[in-house]
Amino acid sequence: MQKDKHPDYHPVVFRDRAAGYAFLTRSTASSAQTIEWDDGETYPVVDVEISSESHPFYTGKARTVDTEGRVARFQRRYGGESSEGGGGSSESRGGSSG
Repeated sequence: MQKDKHPDYHPVVFRDRAAGYAFLTRSTASSAQTIEWDDGETYPVVDVEISSESHPFYTGKARTVDTEGRVARFQRRYGGESSEGGGGSSESRGGSSG
């Protein structure tokens, strides 16, 4: 077997400065900065810009995209009801209404 094939996998603290949130996990990431964790041990700390605590999707603060105008724009562009005979009702395809 080959020696030293796998990277160094060790405990690391990831800290989200925007949310003031930090969590301890295992990773191959390394850092020169260290932090003393709740258990009294000192671990390397990696600062991240976005985590699940600050990302809008996970926090429920995501902006809703305006979808009302998209449907109208699609129908205008590609024609939902056109008089050219391309789009249309069930009557033009031979369907019966009753």
